[in-house]
Amino acid sequence: MAVQPKKKSTTKAKAPIKKKSTPKKTKAKSRKRKSKKKGHMKRNIFIFLSLIFMIFLVLYGYYLGKKSDSEGVQFSEIFEGESSYTTKQLLDDLSKMKKEKKQQEIHEKYKKHVQKKTKKKHKPKVVKVVKQVKSRVQASQSIKKTKQSAKKIVLVKHAKKPKLVIIIDDVSKRSQLNVIQDVGIKLTPSIFPPSELSMTSQLLAKGLKHYMIHLPMESGSKQFNTQYKTLLTSFTTRQVEKRVHELRQLFPTARYINNHTGSVYTDNYTVMHKLYSALRKEGFIFIDSRTVGSSKVRKIADEFGDAYVARDIFIDNIHEISYIHNQLRKAVKMAKKKGYAIAIGHPHKITMKALTSANEILKDVELVYIDSIYKER
Repeated sequence: MAVQPKKKSTTKAKAPIKKKSTPKKTKAKSRKRKSKKKGHMKRNIFIFLSLIFMIFLVLYGYYLGKKSDSEGVQFSEIFEGESSYTTKQLLDDLSKMKKEKKQQEIHEKYKKHVQKKTKKKHKPKVVKVVKQVKSRVQASQSIKKTKQSAKKIVLVKHAKKPKLVIIIDDVSKRSQLNVIQDVGIKLTPSIFPPSELSMTSQLLAKGLKHYMIHLPMESGSKQFNTQYKTLLTSFTTRQVEKRVHELRQLFPTARYINNHTGSVYTDNYTVMHKLYSALRKEGFIFIDSRTVGSSKVRKIADEFGDAYVARDIFIDNIHEISYIHNQLRKAVKMAKKKGYAIAIGHPHKITMKALTSANEILKDVELVYIDSIYKER
C-alpha cells in the first residue's frame, strides 16, 4: 500500500499571547493600601460625627440650663425620679447663708461690746445683791406671817414622873400593827403612806387615836430614794405642797409626821423650809427622826416659833435583846434628865420581844403617846 504523504496544515499555530503579568506580592500590597484608605475614611467620618454630636449635647445642655434659670424649669421635669433643685435656688441659698453669717458676726460683736460695758459698770453684781436682799426680805415676811397666823407647837409642862415616847417606824401591814398592839404598852405606830409595800396602808389608821405618818424623804442612798413617792430635794414648792395635801387626804386625822431616811433632805435648809411651811398649813407637826447630825429642822422650827420635836435615841440598830434593853435604859436616863425622851424602834420580832420583857427597865418613867409631850398652843 502506497503511503500517502502527510499534508502540511495550512493553519498556522497561534503564538501564545504575552499578558502583562504583575507579581502576586504587588497585588496584595495594593489591596491593603485601598482597604487602609477606606478604614481611615470611615474612622475620620465617625470621629467627625461624634464631635458634632458632643458639641450638640453641650449646646443643648447649656440651653436647658439657661431655660431652667430663666423660667424656673426643674430637673425633675426633664429627668423623672431626680430631686428638684435649680441653679437659681442654689445661688439664692448661698446668698442667704452669707447674709446670716454677716448678721451673726454683727450680733456677736454687739454682745462682746455689751459685756465689756457691763463688766466696767459691775451691773451683774448689783442685780445679784438686789435679788438676794429681796429673797431674804420675802422669807422674813413669810416667817412673820406664819408666826402670827399659825398655832405654835409647845412642850407640855413637865410632870413629876418623866415621860417616854416609843415610836415604831416602818409600819405598812395589818400584821405589824397587831403585833405592836399586842405588846400591851403605849407604842406610837408610824405608818408608811401607800407604797410598794402596801398600796392601802392608809387604811391602818382608821379607828386609831394615836399614830403618825412615816414619810420617805431623800437620803444619800439611791436604793432608799427609789421608794414610792419619796420627797426629793429637786421638787418644786408646788410639788411639795401637792404631796402634803395628798397626805392630808389619805390621813385626815393625823397630826404628826416623821421622816423615813431623809438625811439629804433635812440637811437642806431651803427645801426643808418649804416642807415645814407646807406641813404647818395642813395642820401637821414635824418630828425630826434626826437621821443626820446636821439637820436644819431645829433652826427652821425656831424661826417659826415652834418647839423643836426630835428623836433622842434609836433602840434597835442591833437586833439583840440585850442591846435593845441597854438602849431603853439610856432613853430612861434622858427622860429623867430633861423630863421626857423620844425613842424610835421598828416592828421587828426581836424588838417586840425586848419591849414585852422591859417592864423593870421602864418602871421609872411613864410611857405615853407623842401628843402627851407636844401640843398646839
